[in-house]
Amino acid sequence: MPEPFDAILLIAFGGPERIEDVRPFLANVLEGRQVPAERIEEVVRHYETIGGRSPLNELTFRQADALRAQLRSEGPDLPVYVGMRNWHPFLRDTLSEMRAERVRHALGLILSAQQSPAGWERYQLDVAQARERVGSDAPVVHYAGEWHAHPLFIDALAARVLEAVAALPSGDRRATHTVFTAHSLPEAMVATSPYVAQLKEEMHLVADKAGLKNYRLAYQSRSGKPQEAWLGPDIIEVIRGLAVEAVRRLLVVPLGFVCDHVEVLYDLDIQARSVAESLGVEFSRAQTVNDHPLFIRMMADVIRHHVAGN
Repeated sequence: MPEPFDAILLIAFGGPERIEDVRPFLANVLEGRQVPAERIEEVVRHYETIGGRSPLNELTFRQADALRAQLRSEGPDLPVYVGMRNWHPFLRDTLSEMRAERVRHALGLILSAQQSPAGWERYQLDVAQARERVGSDAPVVHYAGEWHAHPLFIDALAARVLEAVAALPSGDRRATHTVFTAHSLPEAMVATSPYVAQLKEEMHLVADKAGLKNYRLAYQSRSGKPQEAWLGPDIIEVIRGLAVEAVRRLLVVPLGFVCDHVEVLYDLDIQARSVAESLGVEFSRAQTVNDHPLFIRMMADVIRHHVAGN
């Protein structure tokens, strides 16, 4: 008979919490990759522009706190831990803490809605490496399955879209074009993964739920070599095309992220907004789900399903 789960592990990317953290954080993210120094300094400037920190850690802990309360109220009443790939609390430190608190079998929930080698596979590899560093008595981590189309997740995203639509001047709502965005990845990397199919399914479900008619998918935050083929079209290209089509109001929905961080707060709110406004296109953005109650309920539902099935 399988061992019961005795804890939940939320697995996230991590982010710098002050400007002094930014370069060490980027060194962790880029470990093993040769990136020009000028590109690193460019990203440092992005962080400086948004206040010198990322809200990702704070938001992830808010998600964990809300999930802990939800599980305490409705069950299963399990402790909730947070482990990060690239910043404190690192996965290895969290697993060490869990071991000290006698956790043996944890259910891991990867805080990325779509599956890709750069996402889910990399997170699982990092957990495996962290377990090796902790030792043979490190907690065993099992993984909850994919949840990109979970009804409560779709409801949370649609609620964020409708909040943004409600903030638009009433006369402009029908004329607004919606662009869903997700992180671009190398085409070769995702060729055999469900990443793009999951994004498109998720987009259509959210658009249907929110009653959207004019919408499309774009990609953002490409960081690879110019000669390498990456998923497109890029959000900047799409904005320029919409301007040519005489679209005057744009709503951007960051579909590929579950909380705010630099690629939302800079790449969209500053860079994409600047391009749009320079072309006479009014720019607005839906919030990410962050700690929306429906997203917290979704996580609890996914956990209950896996704990029941063990």
